[in-house]
Amino acid sequence: MGRDGASTRSERSACAGVPIALRAVTKRYRTARGGDLQALSEIDLSIDAGEFVSIVGPSGCGKSTLLMLVAGLIPPSTGAIEIDARAVKGAVGRRTVLANVLLPVEIKKLDRPLHRRKARDLLRSVGLAEFEEKYPAELSGGMRQRVAICRALVQDPGLLLMDEPFGALDALTREQMNLDLQRMWLRDRNTVLFITHSIEEAVLLSDRVVVMSSRPGRIADIVVNDLSRPRGAHTRSEPRFVEHVERIRRHFLALGVLSET
Repeated sequence: MGRDGASTRSERSACAGVPIALRAVTKRYRTARGGDLQALSEIDLSIDAGEFVSIVGPSGCGKSTLLMLVAGLIPPSTGAIEIDARAVKGAVGRRTVLANVLLPVEIKKLDRPLHRRKARDLLRSVGLAEFEEKYPAELSGGMRQRVAICRALVQDPGLLLMDEPFGALDALTREQMNLDLQRMWLRDRNTVLFITHSIEEAVLLSDRVVVMSSRPGRIADIVVNDLSRPRGAHTRSEPRFVEHVERIRRHFLALGVLSET
């Protein structure tokens, strides 16, 4: 399924997903010693409605930071982020945990009182009922992940933001979860932004794979994935699959993240 094919455009015109745009986005953090740590530099990326995009890169390159920026959990230092042509405003100092969960409701202009009740139920179910008026900076990384899950589930998700969701699973369970996620995506055509350390997982699932450089994270390459769907175990033996995987591996070899010796 080519990204620019007529059938793809037709399918996406009826999808539930929303477009994402990042324009010249950078992110700097203040260190404990008063210095600056630049996590991301000049990220320009447009994601179509209903597109499945994975991000791969070395540890510490800013993959999770990028996802939190799109989610509105933290603000960019410079640049602009839009979801469905509406600006995403960073949460720090402005958007509480509950408001973060309700972000897709706000973007899609859904029934706020109804979804507010659902959001509170979801936060209660993941043990965060007492944190709904806290700000993301006050939460641990694991708690932020639970907030992100609640945000994905609070409505019929037009946008799924997934940060290494299968990283802790055994190989067989992870393979099945990949197939289940693909099946759901083919059915609903949500927009998916997926963070993974697995090159093969990224190629198996994605329409495009964004390859990040070492910190400060920049886009080193974007691999357009033209493999037909649905994909499965048979896909891994296809020459184009191998080509895509090797192209991404070469970036990591050049960065010194992988070594053939």
